Amino acid sequence: MSRRLDFPVFDADNHMYETTDAFTKYLPAEYAGLVKYVQINGRTKIALKNTISEYIPNPTFNKVAPPGAQELEFRAKNPSSKHVPVGGATQFTERQAGDEKLAGMPPKYIESPPAFFEPGPRLQLLDELKIDRAIMWPTLASLLEERLADDPEATHVMVHALNEWMIEHWTYNYENRIFPTPVITLPLVDKAIAELDYVVERGAKTILIRPAPVPGYNGRRRSFALPEYDPFWKRVQESGVLVGMHSSDDGQQRYLNEWEGHVGEFLPFGQKPSGFSKVLGAQYRGIKDTVTSIIGHGLATRFPDIRFMPVENGSSWLKPLMTTMEKVYSRNPGAFDEDPLVALKRSIMIHPFFEEDVLGLVEAIGADNVVFGSDYPHPEGLHDPTSFVDEIASLPVADQAKIMGGNLNKLLGFPAESGALPAAA
Repeated sequence: MSRRLDFPVFDADNHMYETTDAFTKYLPAEYAGLVKYVQINGRTKIALKNTISEYIPNPTFNKVAPPGAQELEFRAKNPSSKHVPVGGATQFTERQAGDEKLAGMPPKYIESPPAFFEPGPRLQLLDELKIDRAIMWPTLASLLEERLADDPEATHVMVHALNEWMIEHWTYNYENRIFPTPVITLPLVDKAIAELDYVVERGAKTILIRPAPVPGYNGRRRSFALPEYDPFWKRVQESGVLVGMHSSDDGQQRYLNEWEGHVGEFLPFGQKPSGFSKVLGAQYRGIKDTVTSIIGHGLATRFPDIRFMPVENGSSWLKPLMTTMEKVYSRNPGAFDEDPLVALKRSIMIHPFFEEDVLGLVEAIGADNVVFGSDYPHPEGLHDPTSFVDEIASLPVADQAKIMGGNLNKLLGFPAESGALPAAA
């Protein structure tokens, strides 16, 4: 059983699994065929512009790895772990792992329950997990923009179709507890503004911006922090929405391919990476460069009321970035619109992975800038989301309350102490 904490819990990183009509139901007739589900050797795959993608191996999500499956395995193999997932050793069956059997390991796959696809059952699941509120990110949408990078018009049409499906299927605010995040794509500024207005008028409190350079016509890419995007960011600041920057395919495979001699798409699952790619990935260059651009190109200074929240991008990159910013600013203050650390601490919220140095992160940037997220129900996340509190148990209770829910409540316009579940639930 999950624990009911003494303060509200607001999970910054929950996920929906999209149904197979999420991209196609509202796609205009002239774009029919832009997205297809095809059968390959008895398995369903997704194809965009007639190119099959393996980015997400099972795009139907009918069978998935159990929530927190990789976390459970890590805890079972690591006796020095800070905590063991509650119930983890009894809720799952044994399975073969190499030449040994690990008791308590989850099955490789489960049938996805309705709670992974629908808001009503998901609300019941949140109650069981003792989560008051959750931001709900799409899953399959993370592959869209990079695979349509050569067609800005189609990208905007596809994203709008997804957002229409989301408002119908999930809403953007389900009973003030579940907050699905519509996507805003940015190749064409006027269309991005129109899409922002569309979702805000329908209740969106958070939007999803891909943390990556924005593709345009003729292969041009550029940062969304450049002044050409100021009309869009002006509307974001006026609207008060939180800008979520969830991990996705950020296009850096193009750079990796140049070093490794490959031609192909980013495949986050099922590949055997080289040491080079592992070292490069460990630097989290995509989100680090995005945050550096937000600060270094002056976006955070021009629009000081916008809050940017990287999600599922970890936090190990932050302290080295802060050290570099401090050094560069001391030598070249004229290159910045303001002290970059002041801008960063004002504008950037951080969602750390549970296995990182969360206490070191809090020390570096402060408890007011840290939010908790479980990645539920993905296998690489937490099986029991509220167990994250064990990672910050040495902090003052007031700081624990901020990280576990208070900060996110304030960002979305609720009182910091606002919860949705009875205290004794």
